[in-house]
Parts: sequence; structure tokens; C-alpha cells
Amino acid sequence: MSINAPAVAHLLAALAALMVAAHILGTLFAYFRQPRVIGEIAAGLVLGPTLLGHLAPGMESRLFPATGTTPTVLGAVYQLGLLLLLFCSATQIRSTLRHGETKTLSWVFITGMLLPFLAGLGLLRVLNLRSSWGPHGNAASFLLVFAIAMAVTSIPVISKIMHDLGILDTAFARVVLGVAVAEDVVLYVILAVALGLAQGNQGALFGLPSLLRISPGTPSDMAYHVAVTLGILAVALVFGPRMYRVTVQSRLNLVCRASPVAYQLVFMLGATLLCLFMGIEGFFGAFVAGIAVGAAEEVSPAATVSIQGFSFAFFIPIYFAIVGLQLDLLHGFRIAFFLLFLLLACAIKAGSVYLGARLAGENSGSSLNLAVALNARGGPGIVVASVAYAAGIIDQSFYAALVMLAIVTSLLAGSWLAHIPKERLLTEHPSAREAATLAREEGLSSRAL
Repeated sequence: MSINAPAVAHLLAALAALMVAAHILGTLFAYFRQPRVIGEIAAGLVLGPTLLGHLAPGMESRLFPATGTTPTVLGAVYQLGLLLLLFCSATQIRSTLRHGETKTLSWVFITGMLLPFLAGLGLLRVLNLRSSWGPHGNAASFLLVFAIAMAVTSIPVISKIMHDLGILDTAFARVVLGVAVAEDVVLYVILAVALGLAQGNQGALFGLPSLLRISPGTPSDMAYHVAVTLGILAVALVFGPRMYRVTVQSRLNLVCRASPVAYQLVFMLGATLLCLFMGIEGFFGAFVAGIAVGAAEEVSPAATVSIQGFSFAFFIPIYFAIVGLQLDLLHGFRIAFFLLFLLLACAIKAGSVYLGARLAGENSGSSLNLAVALNARGGPGIVVASVAYAAGIIDQSFYAALVMLAIVTSLLAGSWLAHIPKERLLTEHPSAREAATLAREEGLSSRAL
């Protein structure tokens, strides 16, 4: 099927505008030591209805029309960007904890995830948010998305912030990233279940749910999605790395012999298709594939680096720019509701993390630093918002509130940590002191031997 030259030119102009704006504003934000992802979203705000659509609506509609080739291809790039973002993020999930840090991580993970999630469930009994449901939303799916939004923490954003500050190899950073990894694994499982329960899936069942004739929206449907999602995660954790190693090293794997990069992409797409067949949202397949590849990091590591290189050069910046493109902060954005939601979400998440850190023996200063750092929702918060919006679980106004929550909390975390002396983060945490003490004891024991 051929596409005429004007349509190709129009598509290339839209892609070029998004990519150039995303990289320029992303670099500008990074220069001021703010998360690059926020600048990429700002690019979409500039080119979309929030700014360009307001100042020159004709130009905005010509650059990004609602019908035709351009929105179709941009939608495909958006989906690939989401899959690659989750795949690349999951490849970085590794256990890097040292002695003395497990106690803090455990307490902060339990309180920092469980309490905000339960608070989100409880708030919906007080707040009347039925008007925020999307066209395919229902009580169960919206409830889970709202609770996830209260509890989620960003791995990419907070890790980039700490990398820029030069504190990535500290006990503080390891605890923050360990908690964020554990939270995101659990919350992506819950998000996959929420999407499976959305009303939009009821008329388009295929694969295993269709073969089993599972009635959508029933208790058996919920039980099926929970069991299958957890089952896929368990299989990926236990057998995924071994499966990836065996297939990579097989002489019959002609794809890998020709291009390890191509095989990693095939591995990701295969896991995505498997999840779709099982009735689970495809993004979860890319996530578990990344976990498997990351756990087998000694196998074709150059391929993983290459995928990350072109993904963060093209697909992922455009994904975040399209997130901003979908926002209209001038129409339908309820500022009063957002400020209330921001206050509640930050207070509940930060308070829960602070409580866990204090229970683990951290002092008030280090507990406060952990509370602020783990309040950054960043990329995962935006993924939750965009996926739920695309599935029709939430409306455009609540989608905007979730994206702005991710942006504001990420900016707050970056600004807070940037003003804390590095020496304090290196020395003030009991977990850091305990780890240093254990390291000295192990060194003395080895010299004695």
C-alpha cells in the first residue's frame, strides 16, 4: 500500500517537530538539573492545544490533524514508545542492596506502597469522582487506577536526578531505587488487572478469555486477570532469564546470529503478544521481557545498550511529547481539584514513607529526604495516566491531573535533593553508617585471616 507524497511530507513534518521540540526542551530542563522527561512533555504542551492550539489553532490542526495518515502513524509510534520505555526501564531492575539497607527498604516499601494504596481506596468513598470516569471506566477499574496514582514512584526520573547530583552510589540512592523497583513491579501488576477489568475490553475479547468464554465484569473475570497477571510475572522472574539465555546461545536462533538487537526486540514483541493472547494488556509483556533480559545482563549487553540508545533518541521522547500533546490545560483542567489532589497525594505518600523510615530507625532528616524522593511519580505516573486514558478508564480532565501530578512531584523532588549537601546524604542515614560498619568489620576479618 502506497502513501502519497503530501501525506508522507505531512507525517515527517509532525515527527520532526515533536522530536526537535522534545530534545531541545529536554536538554534545557536537564541543563537546569530538572528531569529531562518534563521538558519532553513540555514540548507537547507547546505544540498542542495548550499553547500553539490557543495562539494559532489553524497551524496546530494542520500540523497534527485528527484524521488521516499522520494520527495513525503517531499512534503507532506512541505505542512503540510505551513498550520500549517499559522494556528499557525493566532491564535496569537489579538487586544492588548491601548489608544494613534491607531493613529500611522493607519498612519503607510496606508503608510507602500499602498505606497510599489503601488511602486511595478510602478517598473514593469520600470524593465523588464519577464524572472523572472515561467512556469505558467502571467502579473497579477506576478504583484501582486512582489507588495506583496515589502510590506510584518513578524509577527513571529519581535515578536520573540522583545521577546528576552524583549520589547514585550511596546507601540513600540504593534504598530509594530498591523501593521504587518493588513498588513499580506490584503496581504494574495491578494496572494490568485494572485494564483487564475495563468495560472497553468487554466487546473485543479474543485469545484465551474468548476460548474460555469468560464473561467480562464478573467475579470470575477479576479472578482470571489477577491469576494470569501474577502467573506471567512469576514465570518471567523464575524462567525468563534462563529462557532468554538458552535462546540467545542456540545455534538455531538465526535472528540473534544476524542481529542480537533484532532478537531482543523480537523477544519483547513475543512477550507482548503472549500477554495480549492471555487477555492482559500488552505493555505488561514488554515490562516482564525487560526484567528477563536485565536479569541475564551478561548475555549480549551491547544489544541492550543499542536498544536504549535509539529508544531514548526517537521513540521515548516522542512518546512523552505526545503525552503533552494530548493535554489541554486551558480547557477542562480543574485547577482547584488538581491542587486538592496534589496536596492529598503528596501528604499521604510522603507521610507513609516517613513513617516507614522512622520505624526502620532512620532519623528525622533522612526520613524526610526519603519521603520527598519517593514522592516523585515521573515516568511511571505518566504511564499510568496515559494507559488508563487510552483504555477509556479516566476522562481527559483526570488524565491531565495525573500527568501534572507526575510533573510537579518530580520537579519538587529534584529541587529538594539539589539543595541538600551531598555529604549529608552520604553520612546521615543509619543504613549508610551500618553498611560502612559492616564493611569495615568484614575488611578486618579478611585481614585477620
